[in-house]
Amino acid sequence: MRQDPKHIRISEFNYPLPDERIAKFPLPVRDQSKLLVYRHGQVTEDQFTSLPDYVPAGSLMVFNNTKVIQARLHFRKETGALIEVFCLEPIEPNDYVLNFQQTEHAAWLCMVGNLKKWKEGPLRREMTVKGRPLTLTAERGECRGTSHWVDFHWDNPEVTFADILEVFGELPIPPYLNRETQESDKETYQTVYSKIKGSVAAPTAGLHFTPRVLDALRTKGVDLEELTLHVGAGTFRPVKSEEIEGHEMHTEYISVSRGTIEKLIAHEGQAIAVGTTSVRTLESLYHIGVTLLQNPDATEEQLHVRQWQPYEMEGEAPTAVEALTAVRDYLDRHGIEALHTSTQIIIAPGYDYRIVRAMVTNFHQPQSTLLLLVSAFVHGDWHTIYDYALAHDFRFLSYGDSSLLIP
Repeated sequence: MRQDPKHIRISEFNYPLPDERIAKFPLPVRDQSKLLVYRHGQVTEDQFTSLPDYVPAGSLMVFNNTKVIQARLHFRKETGALIEVFCLEPIEPNDYVLNFQQTEHAAWLCMVGNLKKWKEGPLRREMTVKGRPLTLTAERGECRGTSHWVDFHWDNPEVTFADILEVFGELPIPPYLNRETQESDKETYQTVYSKIKGSVAAPTAGLHFTPRVLDALRTKGVDLEELTLHVGAGTFRPVKSEEIEGHEMHTEYISVSRGTIEKLIAHEGQAIAVGTTSVRTLESLYHIGVTLLQNPDATEEQLHVRQWQPYEMEGEAPTAVEALTAVRDYLDRHGIEALHTSTQIIIAPGYDYRIVRAMVTNFHQPQSTLLLLVSAFVHGDWHTIYDYALAHDFRFLSYGDSSLLIP
């Protein structure tokens, strides 16, 4: 009888991470980072440019093409107090693309820095966007957990909310870098293939890829596919409860095209995931398929993957191809080209991986849900990987080095 993942103690996933091992800036050339290769319990190291040597021809590699938005907005009150409004996810309209296209009004769920100084009334900021002067106001609405509903209004109908963020927003680099965002981060904290705006954190495993590494993979005969998961600020939220049952996973929005699902089916439901965000999307896709096999008429709300849903499965598990085929058939029945839904999946020891057969990932914070995900993938052998990385001068976290894990 395997351990109930809800009762895993997060203290068992701790390790010493000195501040000097956290990479504060990326290397000048992305693909010159180190690559730790973990294969069936054995660890070796190489340079990231050699990644294609380890990926079998005919494999399918899946990337998250989300783009980090300049989500931090700063307002100064008449008293001089600086208030930071950090846009987490769109509320009105709640579709990212539509929200970015809004003119005059948009509402977001936001974290507010220096909240105690913003008791009432709107915040105002004068700015010039596309050569046009405008006034942006922010009004605080209801509190939702640790976040607030914030209504943004501006007085120029020719300017979109995307324009305002582009000019006025600041890129939200991870809090553990302990430094201000710099101009260089606008480029280095995006993957070279980022396209779809919506994340407040980069899918950092992808930061190592360069056009030459992608070309080398294609030349070798590796299929490259993209999907989208918008990374929320919850990805940095530490697990505060002793057992992970007490940790609520944040909701993340995903989009997968019919073509990518077809490609997964053609590869017998197996893929190499670039980054934990791609892992969560691919594995969520399997559980969405299971829902549709049980209930082909499931509504969009019923397709949302709940945090503990994967651990509640009973009876014989469908194959990955059966689950993916159910998703494709659902799209065909509804005449839609992409699946748009959300997931709160937590992947922890006790989880059975269904689609992901190898993953490219960075080195994660102690006592984080991402470390739980890695541990589940390597059957508890994460210490072997992290002990090696610490002993061999690997750089950690978002701007750090990379690993290829093949259990």
